[in-house]
Amino acid sequence: MSEKHPGPLVVEGKLADAERLKLESNYLRGTIKEDLQDGLTGGFKGDNFLLIRFHGMYQQDDRDIRAERAEQKLEPRHAMMLRCRLPGGIITTQQWRAIDKFAEDKTIYGSIRLTNRQTFQFHGILKKNVKPAHEMLHEVGLDALATANDVNRNVLCTSNPVESELHQEAYEWAKKLSEHLLPRTRAYAEIWWDQEKVATTDEEPILGATYLPRKFKTTVVVPPQNDVDLHANDMNFIAIAKDGKLVGFNLLVGGGLSIEHGNKATYARTASEFGYIPLEHTLAVAEAVVTTQRDWGNRTDRKNAKTKYTLERVGVDVFKAEVERRAGIKFEPIRPYEFTGRGDRIGWVKGIDDKWHLTLFIENGRILDYPGRPLKTGLLEIAKIHKGDFRLTANQNLIVAGVPASEKAKIEKLAKDHGLMNAVKPQRENSMACVAFPTCPLAMAEAERFLPQFVTKVEDVMEKHHVGEENIVLRVTGCPNGCGRAMLAEIGLVGKAPGRYNLHIGGNRIGTRIPRMYRENITEPEILASIDELVGRWSKEREENEGFGDFTIRAGIIRPVLDPARDLWD
Repeated sequence: MSEKHPGPLVVEGKLADAERLKLESNYLRGTIKEDLQDGLTGGFKGDNFLLIRFHGMYQQDDRDIRAERAEQKLEPRHAMMLRCRLPGGIITTQQWRAIDKFAEDKTIYGSIRLTNRQTFQFHGILKKNVKPAHEMLHEVGLDALATANDVNRNVLCTSNPVESELHQEAYEWAKKLSEHLLPRTRAYAEIWWDQEKVATTDEEPILGATYLPRKFKTTVVVPPQNDVDLHANDMNFIAIAKDGKLVGFNLLVGGGLSIEHGNKATYARTASEFGYIPLEHTLAVAEAVVTTQRDWGNRTDRKNAKTKYTLERVGVDVFKAEVERRAGIKFEPIRPYEFTGRGDRIGWVKGIDDKWHLTLFIENGRILDYPGRPLKTGLLEIAKIHKGDFRLTANQNLIVAGVPASEKAKIEKLAKDHGLMNAVKPQRENSMACVAFPTCPLAMAEAERFLPQFVTKVEDVMEKHHVGEENIVLRVTGCPNGCGRAMLAEIGLVGKAPGRYNLHIGGNRIGTRIPRMYRENITEPEILASIDELVGRWSKEREENEGFGDFTIRAGIIRPVLDPARDLWD
């Protein structure tokens, strides 16, 4: 990646309309409070449609019935998706019981969706239940502030229940980073919790009056597991330990996966190494990265507004030097670190604290009572008796954490009785999809509903070629915006149109290489035919322990993406 200074620090030109919206919003208040009283529409009007995203919500509608409602001259069935702020993914069982009840009583679908942002979402909240949703979260010590739009979003942290002391330290930093980078406006508390407006002038010392140019994502990573897919994120703190204690972080900046079909000015990018910092500089450096992106990010074109594009435009060295200047530090050389995988360890593992941790595989993260598999009821029953906490993972799974040996059998029985511990093959455990249809307005193709049966067909291909007990990191995303992290997969499907996907191959198991498009705009049978051919070759020609993605590069089937800003689309 370019280390020169190829472009201006600030992009001049007509500002994107989102900048006007933020400036005129009165620090994210808009007229949301008044809009809540309007019963003539199930949605939010004007700027409020986008402003509610700063409050953790997206307005959606059921696309399966959109045409039918249009024929009946009805507006779409608007409902909100609400995403909780849950740094590091840790939630108490008391909190879980509250969100279970809300999902059951106050949402259209009755489900809880675990996301690869290490939190949960409600889908299908009607407008009349939006304020009660925020009030319920507040009552149990949670909120949805800054989980969407142009702010630092939910901070991820490696789910590592084995090294419990190191994980706890890393988790505490994830919380500190989340709190430090939150919006300071009182708008959220005023609108959703009915707190009094404070007479003082609003200030946003870190985010600024118009907030960030685009969304911003942060992780805390504990090697050797890259389960948070750090290269999908703007700012990443890799934990460096000495004698089992956290001593500092390696900082990597500028990852991101979103692209636009056919737009060569957009590309996925892995994060660049900046250097090592001792713990005491963590918050100052985080603030410096965010404010540099705030001031230098492109506010004229939202498709080129993320940190990855700023780095490419101004040069990594220039950006890094500005972070050093603002934080008043000098980066030390990167300390050694290594990743060996990024999947969750399904089943029981024992921590160094002699407690047990049960990682439950939740396909697509969708928690609902299915026929013969009452997952939602099962987790509620566990939450009623478990004295530890739950940990949501960035792979859409759930860990029942901190189980004493005396409670292990009881927890396991509940999990098995409710279909939460069904045996699945490694391929299914290492496959993931975004939500897509019917609720995501950006979806071009199916993802969540497509994945389970598609994985079964891939498993059949694997069995045919005698690699049925192995796995390929497989991701499906319904559009090119990157939520399913397909652009860090060994096999990535990116939705192009209903029933059609671009097939990307050549990523690696540890998530440090972008895959390249292998075939464009193809159907499921065509995808499976390609996978059949490629897996057949992999099973016969691979070297010892060689992953599928690495094999496709070594065998010359696909060229590696070495400099995505310049050769991703070649």
